[in-house]
Amino acid sequence: MSSIKDVAKAANVSTATVSRVLANHPHVRQEVRERVLAAVAQLEYRPNLIARNLRSQQSNTLGLIVSDIRNPFFTAVSRAVEDTAYAHGYNVLLCNTDENPEKELLYLQLMGDEQVAGVIFSPTLHTLNRFHELNLSFPTVLIDRSLRSGDVDAVLLDNVGAGYMLAKHLINQGYRRIGAIFGEASTTGRERQRGFEDALRDAGISMQPEYLRFVRPRTEAGHSTTLDLLRLSQPPEAIFTSNSLLTAGALQAIRERRLQMPEQIGLVGFDDTAWASLVQPAITVLAQPTDEIGRSATELVLQRVADPQRPTRKIILQGELIVRESSVEQRVRA
Repeated sequence: MSSIKDVAKAANVSTATVSRVLANHPHVRQEVRERVLAAVAQLEYRPNLIARNLRSQQSNTLGLIVSDIRNPFFTAVSRAVEDTAYAHGYNVLLCNTDENPEKELLYLQLMGDEQVAGVIFSPTLHTLNRFHELNLSFPTVLIDRSLRSGDVDAVLLDNVGAGYMLAKHLINQGYRRIGAIFGEASTTGRERQRGFEDALRDAGISMQPEYLRFVRPRTEAGHSTTLDLLRLSQPPEAIFTSNSLLTAGALQAIRERRLQMPEQIGLVGFDDTAWASLVQPAITVLAQPTDEIGRSATELVLQRVADPQRPTRKIILQGELIVRESSVEQRVRA
């Protein structure tokens, strides 16, 4: 196995120069950097990351803890985090919690053990409620889920405004009985519920409790809950869902019942997945700026690494309403 001394000898530089190149230090001449990297490749050198971390007390790894990697939103955000981290010379350690607080705690402990430089985290409501008890030893940026009180960097969607925009679209299309399915595990669902109900209230529409459901944010839950709503004596004229997995489940249930969209029922949801524009009719969605969320969160955590004393920042981003055929219905209602 090659050592750092072997690399230095092959590149005709000092071991310190090799270390600077491997750490992506900016003050290295390009010709020297290329010579060292060529020697690394030729000798198949693999640095001892554990030893490096012990010496520096900081790694070049960022942690990313997401609540459900199957959710296309988190897949897209993860890609943006990885791209941005790579551009800054960092690696990403990805963990998936399945909205399980026990797994969250396990992975947070792992991040401390690995001495990561910082963590980007989408916590459950349970963990948010005890966030300050965690006493995390590394810089942390929250994404998707908000901490009501506390001095923590965060990158969030304006969920209340997004929920309002999506519900208002349905109302403008003439829908009045609207079933709404929200995820129960995080603050996100509650905030989107607020926007949804605000839109109904402003339009003078009474929210019927039987049309409002909180479930686990999974495809199966979206499917079974939509079927329940469609069995009501007065079923909803449209379904509003708070994430793409719930939307997929709702679409499955609507197809099982052989209902035509948008004539017999409308459907809208969050996140512009690849399939949303491909199915017929295509689905109206509230698209989140996933690239900007991932990029901003990574830049925030790196800024915190560079300057631990800087003031915290909360970045609030806006979504985009993409209107498609699943909800566009030109009919007049009494």
